[in-house]
Amino acid sequence: MAVDHPAKSLIALQTDILEKVAYGEPLASVTDHLCRQAETIAADVICSVLTVDRDGRLRTLAGPSLPEQYSRAIDGIPIGPDIGSCGAAAYRGMAVEVTDIECDPLFDDYRSLLLPLGLKACWSSPIKARDGRVVGTFAFYFPTPRGPTDVEREVVARCTHICSIAIEHDENRRRMHELAFVDTLSGAPNRASFNLRIGQLTGATPKSFALMLIDLDHLKEINDTLGHAGGDMLVRTTALRLKTAPIAVEVFRIGGDEFAVVVPGCSTASEMTKAAHGLIEAISMPFQYGEHTIVSSVTVGGALYGCDGIDAETLYQNADFALYHAKAECRGGFVPFVPGMRTAITRRIQTIREVGDALSEGRVFAAYQPIVRIDTAEIVGVEALVRMRTPEGRIVPANEFHEAISDPRIGDNLTMQMLSEVTADVRAWLDSGISLQHVGINVASPDFQKGGLEDRIVEKFAAANVPLEHVILEINETVFMGGHDNHIARAAENLRAKGMRVALDDFGTGHASLTHLLNFPVDIIKIDKSFVDRMIEDHRSLVIVEGLIEVAHKLDMKIIAEGIETEEQANKLASLGCILGQGYRYGRAASAATTLELLRRFSQKPDSPSAYQVPYRLTA
Repeated sequence: MAVDHPAKSLIALQTDILEKVAYGEPLASVTDHLCRQAETIAADVICSVLTVDRDGRLRTLAGPSLPEQYSRAIDGIPIGPDIGSCGAAAYRGMAVEVTDIECDPLFDDYRSLLLPLGLKACWSSPIKARDGRVVGTFAFYFPTPRGPTDVEREVVARCTHICSIAIEHDENRRRMHELAFVDTLSGAPNRASFNLRIGQLTGATPKSFALMLIDLDHLKEINDTLGHAGGDMLVRTTALRLKTAPIAVEVFRIGGDEFAVVVPGCSTASEMTKAAHGLIEAISMPFQYGEHTIVSSVTVGGALYGCDGIDAETLYQNADFALYHAKAECRGGFVPFVPGMRTAITRRIQTIREVGDALSEGRVFAAYQPIVRIDTAEIVGVEALVRMRTPEGRIVPANEFHEAISDPRIGDNLTMQMLSEVTADVRAWLDSGISLQHVGINVASPDFQKGGLEDRIVEKFAAANVPLEHVILEINETVFMGGHDNHIARAAENLRAKGMRVALDDFGTGHASLTHLLNFPVDIIKIDKSFVDRMIEDHRSLVIVEGLIEVAHKLDMKIIAEGIETEEQANKLASLGCILGQGYRYGRAASAATTLELLRRFSQKPDSPSAYQVPYRLTA
């Protein structure tokens, strides 16, 4: 029999439930206790609490007296005007009384589940949040065909109010948890979650796993060209592809363009490499953003738990070292951690610091190496090479601090310093009446990554009143092939349109193939010194040099041989049809003042019988 005067019991129940909510007990445990107490206060009833998820589906929260099989059967059904009494109550936002389940059409699809349980009637009431949303249902099932009594109505009124408080409190708690531990843009767990997880993995019973750090290569470019909405789409798409890749992984977004991925069960370097390439492939598929096609590229560094670190800090550091190395040497690829990386990266950091100090103290300057006609040894141009002077006075060539050039800040500062010096020197030479045809300027990956390289070059040369026809932009093929080739090609083409020429430097030492000469806007090929060094003794090197010269001629490109040191090399190149060269045979890199004297003595005169077409005469 129902309790005649349940007010005291309901007040006690409310106090008990609110205390459990305040102390942070799980919502399922709180509502389970609520149902059991409601069944005690209103005897001869069975109670259930369902929630409504974001997709408008009912989810079983509590029903301690209902068979588990029934609770599973109704979990996930959509709300609707004719979906049982609970689905209808949630849909309509008002209580629904079914006094006889056997004949009520609301239970046509669920009658066979309830009648065998001896349940003949059901009364469902919506649970509403303070903003009016229906967040759940509270139901009484009866063993006889009937409606609720006044006492039962009072119990349900109090219980739905208590449930609304408990469910809203749980929503707020989960929302606060998401703000603290979930990245709102990608929906992936954030750095705080990652720190907790990696601590658990390294602090528990040892289990094999790999930690990979993933860097988005093009996020800044997408933000600059398509706006931050485009960049946000790239981040979300990357997170989704990582989560849905055909590899079991745990994904975390730990920075603006960086993700961390845990690969459970990964115990060998080969397994980690396979997983990394699988993730790279999953991410690299193009996707549409409005009218634009975005091709995503990532760089990955990884470390194995155990051999690469057994505590969270060491493992993360080593994965970060691997990523750092990958971004400098293997953009768009994967690099696993190896012990020597710590030393190499520490050295690189030290080099970056030394070059930064040299820049701030004015110890970085331009030196110039002549480019000559091999047949006459006349200087037709120079290549500007960066040099650094140590505090002790030693002149340091670029190959001793090249690691610093890949740093975005240092690389950009070096380029700006070189442009300032080169433009001033070229203007001084022209004012001295020197017949200078061109100056070659080397650019590195950071120059293109920052964007606006064309504008900066144009501004510098315009400020010094130096026509761009005197400028050759020298791009190392490792820069061209470093994952930003389309962006670099566009920038190079824009500069060519303004009168500059583009040279592909050190050709043959990287990964570029001859087919790229058809797609990349190249005017000049510079044969790498390594081929010139060996071509006299090594027939294969000679064949390569001869082939490059022939290809350049047929593509109407100019060719310059680098690293000429002997008369025999010069004569052989000339016999093969290579007209232009540079190397120690003709001069080492020298200061602007020394170069001025060399130009006065040996530069090709405009009225020479073998003079080239003015103003750009780098041709045979």
